[in-house]
Amino acid sequence: MSVYGLKRLTRTLFLQGLFALLLTLPALVWAQEAPYKVSEHYSKFEAYIPMRDGVRLYTVVFVPKARSEKPYPIMLMRTCYSVPYGANNYPARLGPSRQLMESGCIFAMQDVRGKFMSEGEWVEIRPLQKKYTRKQDIDETTDTYDTVDWLVKSVPNNNGRVGMWGISYPGFYAAMGAINAHPAVVAVSPQAPVSEWFMGDDPHRNGAFMLLDVFFFYGGTGRVRPRPSMGMEGVPLDTKGYTDSYRFFLDMGALPNIDKKQYKGQIPFWNDLMAHGTYDSWWKDRSVPPRMKNIKPALLVVGGWFDAEDMYGALNLYQATEQQNPTVQNNLVMGPWTHGGWSNGDFASFGDIDFGSKTGQYYRDNILTPFFMYHLKGEGTLNLAEATCFMTGANEWKSYPAWPPKTAIEKSLYLQSGKALGWSAPTQEDTFTEYVSDPANPPPYSASAMKQMGRDSRYLIEDQRFASERSDVITFQTDPLQEDVTGVGRLFADLFVSTTGTDSDFVVKLIDVFPDDSPDFKGKKMGGYQMLVRGNILRAKFRQSFEKPVAFKPGEVTPVSFELQDICHRFKKGHRIMVQVQSSWFPLVDRNPQKFVDIYHAQDSDFQKATNRIYHSAKYPSKIRFSVE
Repeated sequence: MSVYGLKRLTRTLFLQGLFALLLTLPALVWAQEAPYKVSEHYSKFEAYIPMRDGVRLYTVVFVPKARSEKPYPIMLMRTCYSVPYGANNYPARLGPSRQLMESGCIFAMQDVRGKFMSEGEWVEIRPLQKKYTRKQDIDETTDTYDTVDWLVKSVPNNNGRVGMWGISYPGFYAAMGAINAHPAVVAVSPQAPVSEWFMGDDPHRNGAFMLLDVFFFYGGTGRVRPRPSMGMEGVPLDTKGYTDSYRFFLDMGALPNIDKKQYKGQIPFWNDLMAHGTYDSWWKDRSVPPRMKNIKPALLVVGGWFDAEDMYGALNLYQATEQQNPTVQNNLVMGPWTHGGWSNGDFASFGDIDFGSKTGQYYRDNILTPFFMYHLKGEGTLNLAEATCFMTGANEWKSYPAWPPKTAIEKSLYLQSGKALGWSAPTQEDTFTEYVSDPANPPPYSASAMKQMGRDSRYLIEDQRFASERSDVITFQTDPLQEDVTGVGRLFADLFVSTTGTDSDFVVKLIDVFPDDSPDFKGKKMGGYQMLVRGNILRAKFRQSFEKPVAFKPGEVTPVSFELQDICHRFKKGHRIMVQVQSSWFPLVDRNPQKFVDIYHAQDSDFQKATNRIYHSAKYPSKIRFSVE
């Protein structure tokens, strides 16, 4: 998400929770570095670039002032978050790294169709056209093609090579630019790319609705603009009298109350969300991974292990590109980062966890900059591993010839009686652990939910002792490990459950428990720290199909399996591995009424308590599956 429209956002919008914008503001990269004044080194001009259907897209172009014997490559970022308007309005930085900017490139930034100063109609995650027979058959691939064609023909002293990059939504546009790409596009880096909005990216996780993020973000950005404008279109959100998101959303009640009390019909995408509560054709048309075909440029896909928005996008876009374009250079980078954190400073630590090195700087110096310099300028050598991943726990960068690693071996950790967790399947019969799930008192996603309105991305690495203390969060853990356990690749939860209701959510968390004698970090007592390594949720009515939900039969033992997303983490000798299971992650995720209904149109009267059981017997062996090396 771009920094360039930041000054036009009001302080009120920040307080209402548009924290997600801050997480990807590239200008913060150089907060601790020597100042670089873009206006002293670059000239700027603005243009309306015509698309094939006649719509014009507002574009700003920065050209190096220095005369060079060699022409410059073009770096293009297309965004829905605005560009710097006005002849004298220069951003704090250009491009994805300082080295690229200082080396000299032509940088172009464009408002996408229907946003800010560009003409045309805005469409969320605009689907690809099925055919291109008329000039009106447009999508983000055609808009990118037409933009690149204009740039290489119209901007003087360019070398005919174009690179693209973007983080989050701009990462989606970068990915679209790689499909049926203009011949001049030689290198593309989709970073935390929006790719699949029902399975794993921003609005949903396995069909569960990400309430906290969607509410505040679209409240600040989601209105349709009446005409091209430099401003952000939002609605005033009434949070008066509230200091924490937990109580605010609990008092809000069922989802229909949000539009009635807050949006009042002014946010079209909210209405789309409420109208498409299953994985129907509307969502499938917007799924990017299966459409990553006919890719010609080299790709560098970047993501973060602690990305609260689009970790799914990075991993699955890479995999889909790899499967559908086996001969294309397609590299993956996964670091210990939040959403866009690879652009923001050193990133030597996050929350209470120390990574032992400047991970952001390492990536920019050794991976990102060489990738673009090689493809755009023909400079240097490029020896990137297929996948470069930072292994948390070990605090090491690892290189892999494939991701997930093909040499890793799948193992299972079984839930056991007595809150135990072990490598052997249980042998006892008729054993289970039960808890009461009460929508009126749901487990919070973070201790911070009780203290602030916005979402704190540190929940992805947070000490889980606040959750372990609750009776509606059940906990299983190993004895202290006798040797290191290194998890690399995909992670799954295979549960056997029952509920007295007809629907439920299941949250599963994989946790690294530090020994009691662990050294302090920045004054924080790390002894006994329960570091969240990975957590995910399944709206369990989708356990058989995301297209056709199925009700639970009360009291009937039912298998529930889902993916928690990949890990690259070492559980060290002396640590313990813990698994937590619960049925709410509030208000990060909306509450399940625990009644088989269309939750987007549920009423407050639909919410009910339920008793849920997690089975761990010889007949019903609930477990966690992951690959180890």
